[in-house]
Amino acid sequence: MFKTLRNAFKVKDIRDRILFTFLMLIVIRIGSELPAPGVDGEVFKQWWASQSADGLGFFNAITGGSFLNMSVFALNITPYITSSIIIQLLTIAIPKLEEIQRDGEEGRKKMVALTRYVTIVLALIQSIAMTIGFYRGGYLTSQGPLAVIEVITGLTAGSAVLMWIGERITEKGIGNGISIVLVINIISRMPEDMGTLWSQFIANKSIPKGIVAGLIIIAIIVAMVVFVVVLQDAERRIPVQYSKKLQGRKQVGGQSTHIPLKVNTGGVIPVIFAQSLLQTPVIIAAILGKGNGTGIGSKILKGMSQSNWCNPEEPIYSIGLVVYILLIIAFAYFYTQITFNPLEIANNMKKAGGFIPGIRPGKPTSDYLNQILNYIVFIGAVGLSIVAFIPIFFNGVFKADVSFGGTSIIIIVGVVIETIKQVESQMRVRYYKGFLND
Repeated sequence: MFKTLRNAFKVKDIRDRILFTFLMLIVIRIGSELPAPGVDGEVFKQWWASQSADGLGFFNAITGGSFLNMSVFALNITPYITSSIIIQLLTIAIPKLEEIQRDGEEGRKKMVALTRYVTIVLALIQSIAMTIGFYRGGYLTSQGPLAVIEVITGLTAGSAVLMWIGERITEKGIGNGISIVLVINIISRMPEDMGTLWSQFIANKSIPKGIVAGLIIIAIIVAMVVFVVVLQDAERRIPVQYSKKLQGRKQVGGQSTHIPLKVNTGGVIPVIFAQSLLQTPVIIAAILGKGNGTGIGSKILKGMSQSNWCNPEEPIYSIGLVVYILLIIAFAYFYTQITFNPLEIANNMKKAGGFIPGIRPGKPTSDYLNQILNYIVFIGAVGLSIVAFIPIFFNGVFKADVSFGGTSIIIIVGVVIETIKQVESQMRVRYYKGFLND
């Protein structure tokens, strides 16, 4: 990786792209410290300190602390991510959108524009909901309709600006801009989390205990990163043979290739889906000041909050963890089913004269791919569940109060790997051009 970056800086075009990305990230971090107009930040921080909902901690982590600071980027790019997922799902369900998506570059531009519109609508809805909660809680600097409109406008505009910056990074920088923004936000919270781990498990301990604790923490983090790298790159290669054809006097075809089926086909999406489904009601209840009672509704909300899982004093709430893992597995299958069509692949192979050795073309090939896919998706989902479970276990049993977890590590590793691959791809294109020019 470091060799790739060192070589990349030797190429002016790639170096300029990296520097542009770096400057945009500086802008993002500055914006994360600018207070949103109309919100009393000190009162909001006092409210935050009284909350125990883990969903709020994760939301603050992916916003890079913007939510805790209640900056203009408090919503961050979560509306864009949600919009992209919604559009992707609707593309599968609505034939018209699927037709637009297949319409080449023109179709891609239309889909991007549609995603932007949905992003603004979602940001507006979230801003309104948050502002209503702030208004009721007395977190606004002033009361009245103008104050409410000011907060809504500021939060919505901040999310739109971040979306624009992400698209500019994609166009003029390195990697997927939205993913880069998300990663830099998560990374910005890690020094504080490392400080928390230091003060909680290493500082004020005897030297032997501190060393052992430090080594255990480092070993766990390294092991999780290595495991995620293996999980992200693991794939099952299905061999494909193309039959030989006679065209005129020449014999063509006959080459062998393979279909790469990724073990973790859904990436981090199943974890995000599962976490959002469980944590959204908890976050809404926290903002509205609900969920602290003794009724059945409050108990259900406590079971849905990650902060109560793996707690030896209240093991009953760990049922929520079981539901969480089952949701990850279910969403892994669901996302794979809507993004991977074995029947279409089998038909395309049949038209091109390709076949899997030992498997008849057509429906038998589709059934075979489905069988293999169900097997490897389960392995990938179990792997995701393990990565998500380990930080939750340590947070619950050892009270390791950190904001980053398995989801954050999966996102960081996945984005870093894809960005490095894109840099290598651009360097290969440059070398090919140089060879052709010579």
